[in-house]
This record gives sequence, C-alpha cells and structure tokens, in this order.
Amino acid sequence: MAVTFSEFLGMLAEAVQSENGPNLAYLLRPTSPHGKDIVKEFRSPTRQSMSYYQDVLEGPWDEIAIQYVLVVHNVAKKKAAEAFKEHTQLVSLFFRFFTQNSGWSLPALFAILRDLRDLAFDADLQADNQRSDSMEEAARIISKAFSNCVTDRTSPPGESRKWGVYYVVGLVLKTYFRVKRISLAKPILRALEANTDIPPLSAYPRSHQVTYRYYVGMLNFLNEDYARSEQELTLSFYNCHTGAHGNQERILTYLIPLRILRGHLPTRDLLDRFLVLDELYSPFISAIREGNIKAYDAALDKWERKLIEFNVYLTLEKARELCIRSLFRRVWVASQKATRIPISMFHSSLALTTVGDPVSEEEAECLVANMIYKGFMRGYISHEKQMVVLASTNTFPRLADRPNPFAL
Repeated sequence: MAVTFSEFLGMLAEAVQSENGPNLAYLLRPTSPHGKDIVKEFRSPTRQSMSYYQDVLEGPWDEIAIQYVLVVHNVAKKKAAEAFKEHTQLVSLFFRFFTQNSGWSLPALFAILRDLRDLAFDADLQADNQRSDSMEEAARIISKAFSNCVTDRTSPPGESRKWGVYYVVGLVLKTYFRVKRISLAKPILRALEANTDIPPLSAYPRSHQVTYRYYVGMLNFLNEDYARSEQELTLSFYNCHTGAHGNQERILTYLIPLRILRGHLPTRDLLDRFLVLDELYSPFISAIREGNIKAYDAALDKWERKLIEFNVYLTLEKARELCIRSLFRRVWVASQKATRIPISMFHSSLALTTVGDPVSEEEAECLVANMIYKGFMRGYISHEKQMVVLASTNTFPRLADRPNPFAL
C-alpha cells in the first residue's frame, strides 16, 4: 500500500514522539519503499513548492521532511551530485535536533551518515573526469558528527550520545581511506585519545570495535609500526563476525604478511577458507618453508602489481630474509648440524637458489653476518679462516622468539 507524504509526516512525528531510533532511521533512508511512493506524489518538488508543509511538524522536522523529498527525487532521477547536496542539508538540520537530545536517535544518525557517504561516492563517480570533492565534504560533515557525540555532558550515561563515538570515527576513517587523505585521520584520533571520559572501547558494540581497530591497524601498518598494527588487526579479526567473510578477508590481507614477518606462517586450513589470499600468499609461504629464494623472487615479480595495490609489497620484500634464513638452516642440517661451516657452503647454496647476477663470496658473507646480527642464527664469522662458527644449542632460534621480530 502506497504511503502518502501526509502519512509519512505522521509516521515521522510518531517516531520522534516515541523516541524510536531504528524506526526514525528507516523513515529517513532514501532507499526505503516509501521514498518511491513520495517520488510519484511530487513530480518536480522544490523548496518553494513544498513550503506549504512548513510548520506542520515541530522544527526542524518539518524542514527535514521537505529535504527528504528533495533527496529521494534526485536519487530517483539519478542526479547524484544534487542528491548529495540536498542530503547534506538534511544532515545539518538533523544535527540541530541531535545536539539538544540524548542518544536515542543514534541509529538515525548512523543511517543518514552512511547514506551521506554513499551519495558522495556516487557523486564523485558521476563527475567522472571533472573535479568533485563530495567525499572530502562528506568526511568533514561526519567529523562534525563526532564532535556532536563526544561533547555530550548532560545525558544519562546509558543514553549518552558518546555511544556513537566509535561508529562515527570508523565512518570518518573509512571515508579518509577512500579519498586517500589518510593524514587527516590523525587529528580525530588525537581528539579521541584526549577525551578520557568516554566509555572504554570494549563496552561498545563489537561491530564498532572491529571497524575502529581495523582502521587503526591499517594506519599503523602504513606508518610501519608493525607491532601495534598486528595487535589491532588481530583483535579486529578475532572479534569479526564469522559470517562477515569479506571483512575477514580484508583484515587478513594485512594480518598475514605481518604474521609472516613474525615467523607465524598461516595454516592450510585458514588459507582454504580464503581462496583469493591462498592464491596470493601461498607461493611466498611455500618458498619460505623450502628456503627457495628463486621461487620467492618469482612470486614477488608475478604479484608485484597486486601487492603494490594492497600496500604490502615492501612488507613481503622484507620477509624475504625469512627465506634466506630457511636456506641457511638447510645448509646447517645438510652439514649434520656442524658448529663450523665454511662460508663457501652458504655461498654455493645462494648460487643455486637465486636468479640474476651470481652472488659473490663477499655478498654471501655479508648475508650470513646479517642473519647473525638480526637473531636469525646464533654464532660468529671467522673472516680470516672464512668459517662460520655456530652455537651448539638453539643455533636457529624460533622466528617467533626473536626479541624484535619486526626490526628488519
């Protein structure tokens, strides 16, 4: 049964009166079924032609209802830029109400901010080669919503607008990543850390925690703070809903290279659940297990474009040292775990498993020294005798036991 605009106004008033946040969110979604009914009722609505409905509801809901009509009309006409512009006005009007009330309307806030980001994306996409800053404008408006949430000092603890903080921050970070303006995330994270009176992250819905931790993990990954990144991404992965396969895959895209650097290679069972990641990372994992530098370098060449696209190329290039460590360990095992091995044996193994220009004995000696310095193997080099003297116990410590596994 079609919903008229008058009926829509009544439902809007009832949702506000009863403080029904989820219902209010549904009513303000441009994609809700009643939106199509309203589009048919008003063929060419304008702010002037809709002025008849002003003061029908208590402000700002009369103006919000009018803005909603303009939004759904432009969405139906596939005018993304105009729809985004009208929706920004709707969000601004909603803020006027939101800042004066407790957090019951948070579901509506979340919904209109998601729609704002989606409409901004469509507007930028429709602009094609022409310059469009809709996503950046959306990020600016969403960050204002963060301020509106975090500054709540009057609402009862259970109804505080502060319960929207981490969802909004996750949305802001997602938008910054989309427009590749990651540096803009730092001020909002600093503001979040400075507000010590918000509830602990663990008290928020798990979905808010997962999104926030993922983006914090990503920021630290890009800043090469791998220890913090691994911590955040691990918590994000283990708290992610088991049915959210796409989100789990997105987290593992960055968590797997970090775990490889730590010396924890993913199990076959895990990779079988994520076939895209299996295809991408299995060649590197096999090469590390076998100490096959030639295969590792071939995988870097084959997947270079994809790895650069995901920003993990440099991480896997650093993990090449694990492959060298495996090769040297094989040399040690082949020499019956002797404590004195000529450098020439390590040189020969490198010559057999590397591509391109042959490795010199000096370079081989340098690589052995590097392995000892970084804790991959225990011992020292007698340069005069061209001999590697290895420790009799724990010669090749477990990769995960190194004191600074990310200091490569």
